[in-house]
Amino acid sequence: MQIDPFQISFPEQTILKIKEKVQAFPWHEMPKDGGWSFGTNIDYIKNLADYWTKKYDWKSQEVRLNRFPNYKTKVDDIDIHFIFKKSSSSKAIPLILIHGWPGSIVEFLEIIDPLCEPEKYGNKDQVSFDIIAPSIPGFAFSGKPENPIGPKRIAAIFNKLMTEKLGYQKYVAQGGDWGSAISTWLGFDHSKNCKGIHINMLPSRHIDGPKTEEEKSWDKQFSKDYVSQSGYFAIQSTKPQTLSYAMMDSPVGVAAWILEKFYHWSDLKEGSLELTYKKDDLLTNIMIYILTKSFNTSSWIYYGRVKEGGRILSKEGRRVEVPTGCAIYPKEFLTWPPKSYVERLFNLVHWTEMNEGGHFAALEQPSSLIKDIQNFYKKVVI
Repeated sequence: MQIDPFQISFPEQTILKIKEKVQAFPWHEMPKDGGWSFGTNIDYIKNLADYWTKKYDWKSQEVRLNRFPNYKTKVDDIDIHFIFKKSSSSKAIPLILIHGWPGSIVEFLEIIDPLCEPEKYGNKDQVSFDIIAPSIPGFAFSGKPENPIGPKRIAAIFNKLMTEKLGYQKYVAQGGDWGSAISTWLGFDHSKNCKGIHINMLPSRHIDGPKTEEEKSWDKQFSKDYVSQSGYFAIQSTKPQTLSYAMMDSPVGVAAWILEKFYHWSDLKEGSLELTYKKDDLLTNIMIYILTKSFNTSSWIYYGRVKEGGRILSKEGRRVEVPTGCAIYPKEFLTWPPKSYVERLFNLVHWTEMNEGGHFAALEQPSSLIKDIQNFYKKVVI
């Protein structure tokens, strides 16, 4: 049952070596008119690398991360890192916030306090939460599994974290990307404890496929759109280890692989990463992958889901029966299906179509996500 305080800290020499590798990177050719269509734009990443080596301060980001109470505990022989901030309210709801790939707990740094202590943000009548924000096994500060595991297995680990380690016999969950898949399995397999889920990406598919003409039209368009974004997925779900050899010694390589997703999966203001995200947020997320040497093991979750059976939620056509809320951001790269399809997968009680935002909702549109989480969990009795 042991839970230990955890301090994020890396030697200055380690930081300097990373910056030296960035500075020494052998820049190469890119098609003159490539933009971002061939992958990460070389002009952008050169400028970011210049900022990275000359102005970016990891140590100040460590202070920022350590401002939250960080802990580690062992679940099923894997070290699990998590932020754990309790609300001052005796009526607070335990909420596990689950990140995805290529994200990290950095995504949640701006939403933890407003969810935990809404009264300090002018929302005294809002529901408040005890926040638990873990690093997924294989990611960042959590331990690395011996072999790939998928979201179903990770959900079982997180349920034990919430119930056996933290003593919450009832709790709720929220996530995007892999966080939505893990949250879905929490609601499906662990409904005795997980009493509601809020997701901002649809992670699952129904065994019966699309039924209505609207659903069939979505499915056809989805398949077309997915082709241009599926290269990384094919690699990470089939041969993740091969990619890892290039990435383990190349900070610029890791940055390029991750930044491409932030560019193509976000609702960019004027088409610019610079106007949408802070450089420090992007680099801190990247640095976490590099410093913890977890680019390799973080990709294993893709292979792990294939072993678990892929996207199909239930071969028997069962759905998640705990109350489910969905926040639909217009630039989500995995386009949401019609509501009728989602209702066959979930006990849908909350559906919000946002005006702006994309895949990394907590980082890109924190205010709308906070509000939607609060509004949904007003409806959920645990």
